[in-house]
Amino acid sequence: MFMVTEFKWLTDPQTAYRILKPWWDVFSHYICMVMLLIALLGGTLQITQNKMLCLPCKLVADNHCRPPWDMNNGSRNPNWSFPVLSGIKNLLDRQQYAFIDAVCYEKQLHWFSTFFPYLVLWQTLLLLICSNFWFKYPSTSSRLEHFITILLKCFDSPWTTRALSEAVEIGTEKQSYRKSKVALKASFSSVIAEAGTKSTQSRMEPNQADTVERTILGQKEGEQAKAIFEKVKKFKVHVEEKDIIYKLYMRQIIIKVLLLFVIITYTPYYVIEMKFDLHCKVDIEMFTGYRQFHCVHSLATMFKLLASFYSILVAVHGLLTAYSLFWMLRRSLKQYSFETVREASSYRDIPDIINDFAFILHLSDQYDPLYSKRFSVFLSEVSENKLKQINLNLEWTAERLRYKLQKNAQDKVELSMFMISGLPDAVFELKEVEVLKLELITEAKLQAAMSQLTNLKELHLYHTPTVVEPQALNCLAENLKTLHVKFTDMDKAPRWMFNLKNLTELHLTGNIKMEKNHFVSLNGLENLKKLKVLYMKNSLPHIPAIVTGTGILLNKLCIDNEGTKITVFNTLKNMVSLTHLELHNCDLERIPHSIFSLYNLREIDLKGNRLKTIEEIISFQHLKWLSCLKLWHNAIAYIPLQIGMLSNLEQLYLNNNRIESIPTQLFLCRKLRILDFSNNHLTTIGDEIRELTHLQYLNVSNNNLEALPNGLFLCKNLRTLLVGKNSLTVLSALVAGLVNLVHLELSGNQFELLPEELGQCNFKQGGLVVEEILLNTLPAAIREHLERNDKEQYNQST
Repeated sequence: MFMVTEFKWLTDPQTAYRILKPWWDVFSHYICMVMLLIALLGGTLQITQNKMLCLPCKLVADNHCRPPWDMNNGSRNPNWSFPVLSGIKNLLDRQQYAFIDAVCYEKQLHWFSTFFPYLVLWQTLLLLICSNFWFKYPSTSSRLEHFITILLKCFDSPWTTRALSEAVEIGTEKQSYRKSKVALKASFSSVIAEAGTKSTQSRMEPNQADTVERTILGQKEGEQAKAIFEKVKKFKVHVEEKDIIYKLYMRQIIIKVLLLFVIITYTPYYVIEMKFDLHCKVDIEMFTGYRQFHCVHSLATMFKLLASFYSILVAVHGLLTAYSLFWMLRRSLKQYSFETVREASSYRDIPDIINDFAFILHLSDQYDPLYSKRFSVFLSEVSENKLKQINLNLEWTAERLRYKLQKNAQDKVELSMFMISGLPDAVFELKEVEVLKLELITEAKLQAAMSQLTNLKELHLYHTPTVVEPQALNCLAENLKTLHVKFTDMDKAPRWMFNLKNLTELHLTGNIKMEKNHFVSLNGLENLKKLKVLYMKNSLPHIPAIVTGTGILLNKLCIDNEGTKITVFNTLKNMVSLTHLELHNCDLERIPHSIFSLYNLREIDLKGNRLKTIEEIISFQHLKWLSCLKLWHNAIAYIPLQIGMLSNLEQLYLNNNRIESIPTQLFLCRKLRILDFSNNHLTTIGDEIRELTHLQYLNVSNNNLEALPNGLFLCKNLRTLLVGKNSLTVLSALVAGLVNLVHLELSGNQFELLPEELGQCNFKQGGLVVEEILLNTLPAAIREHLERNDKEQYNQST
C-alpha cells in the first residue's frame, strides 16, 4: 500500500504557487488530502484486519444455511431436503478456514468493497493531477514560475513601498504642516522662547532625516528595482499575446466537473453493496465435508462509513468546482483594470492588461489584492521613469559631469552624454555649458531647472526622444540658437523644435515621409522666423515647398540627399536671400539652371554628384557675389573656357575629378586665393599661373605632373603648396622666392635631391613634408636650420 509521503510531490507546488490558488482551490486541495487519508486508512485496514471470516453450515436447505431449531420446532418446510451429513464431523483446522476465507473473499465479496481504498486513491490522484496540471504543463509552467518570481520580488521591493506611499505623503503634507504649526505655538506658550525653539528643532530634525531617508533610495535597491521593471515589461509583452493559461484552467475545471459527476453518481449506488453477512458456496466437500459457509466481512461497516464520508467530500469538492466554473463564466477574466489603483495613487498611466496576464492577476487577487496593487507600480512608466531618474542622479553627480566638460573646435564649453537612460538633474547645475550633446539616450527630460543654463546656445539630439516642460521650453525659445536633430524617422523628432522662436540654425537628419506630395514632418517650419541656416540630410524626391517658400528667409541651405536623385529645382528661384547653397549627393548630372537666379549667392557647393560637364558655368557670371565654387568629387573631365569670366571667384575646388588640363582662361580669375586640383589627371600647369598674385593655397597632389612652372614661384603670397604623389624629378631653386611659404608637401615624387634654397623658407613646425632620405641630401647646416626652426615653432606654440 502507498504511503502519503510518497505523494509529497503533489503538495510541493502549493507553497510556490499559493499566490495563484484561490480559496476554493485551496479548500479542494485539503479535501483531496482527506481523501488520501481515507484511501490510506482503508488500505491499512485491509492489510492489518482479517478480510473475511467464514464458518461451515451443518444444515443446508435450498443451498442456504439453516439453523437447527428450524427442524426441531416442527416448522420445517416439507420441500426442504436435508442431505445426510457425512465426512469429517469435527472442527476444521486453521489452514482449511484460511483457505475458505480467501476463496469466499475473492468469489463472493462485491468488487466495490474489495477495491474501495484503491478506487479512492486513484480518483483522488486524478483530481490532484487535474488541479495541478496547469502548473506542470510545458506551455504554462515556465510562465507561471516566472510570474511568481517577479511578483514576489515586486512585493518585497522597497521601491513599491515608496511609490505607493508617495501619494499618501503628498496628501498628508499639508495636514502635517498645519499640525506642526499648532504644536509650535503650544510649545512657545508653555516654555521660554529660546528653549522652545531648540526643543522644536530637536524634535523636527529626526523627522526631516526620516523624510530624506524615505526619499533617497539606495543604489543597490534602485538597481534591483530597475531590473524588476525590465523583467515586468518583457513578461507583459510575452504573456499578453496568448491566453493558453486561461484556456487550460478552464479545461481542467470542466474535466474535474465531469470526473466528480461520475464519482458522485456511482459511489452512493455501490455503497449498499457493502454487506456484513454473506453466504458462500465452495465445492470442497471432499476435503472438509462442507459445501455452504456463512461469512462476515469484518470491514463492511467501516468501509460503509468511509464511503459515505467520501461521498460527502466528493459532493463538497463538486460544489467548489462548480463555483469555480461559475466564477470563470460570470466575469471577464481576460482583462484586468487598475482603475482603483490609479484613483488612489499619483500614477495615472498604469495600463490595463489582457489575456493570460489579466487572468493570473485575477487569481492572485483572490489570494491577496495587495499583490496586484504592488505589481501595478512596475507597470507604470511614470514610476519606472522616476526610479531611473533616481539611479541616474546617484550615478551622475555634478562633480562627475564636470570632468566631461571640454572645449570643442569653436572654443565653446561642450558636454556630451552618450547611451544613458535619461538626463541627470545635475546637468542643469552646469551653468557654464554652451553646447549640449545628447546621443542615444532612452528619454531625455528637459526640466524647468533648464532655465539655469543661460549660456546654452547649441543643442544636439541624436536619436534621443525628449520631453520638455513648459518652463524649459520657454528658456530654450529665448536662448537656443542652433539645434541638431538626428532620427531614423523624422516623425519621431520633437515637435517642440518649431516653437524655438530665436533659432537661427537647424540641422535635420533622418527619413522624412511624404504624404500627398507634402512633407508632414516639416509642418511648423514656417514658425521659425529667425532661421537663417537649414541643413537637411535625407532622401528627398524634391526640395520641400515649405523650405523654398517666402515664409522663411534662409541665408544658407544645405541638402545632403544620400545619393537619391532630386528632380525638381524650380522652387529654388524663390530663395532670393540665399547666400550659400550646398547640394551634396543629389545625383545631379548638370548644374540646375534655377541656381543662376539666386543673385545673392556667395558660395555654391555641388559635392558628390555625377557632373561630367560644367558648360553652364558661363551663367555664373550673373552671380556678382559668387566667391566660392566647390565642384569636387564629381566626374568632370574638362573646364570650359568661360570660367575666366568669374572675375570675383576667390575659392575654387575641383579636386577628385577627371581633369587633364587647366585652361589658361582660369588664371584670369585673379582674385583666387584657394585652388584645389588634387586627385585629378593633370600633366602640366601653365606658366600663366603667375597672374594669380593673391593665391595662398594650391593643392595639385596626386596627379601626373612632371614639372612645376616657373611662374608658380612668382605667387609671392602662396603659403601652402601641396605637390605630393606626382612624377616630379626636380624642384626649382626659385622656391626660395616664396617668402610666405609655411607648408610644402613633396613626398611621393621622384626627386633625387632637394635644392639648398629650401633653407631660406620659413616653414612652420612640420611644414616640410618629404622623405627622410631626401632630407638627408641637404647640407647639414640647412638641416640644422630647419630643425632649429621647428623647435622655435614648437616652443612658440606651447
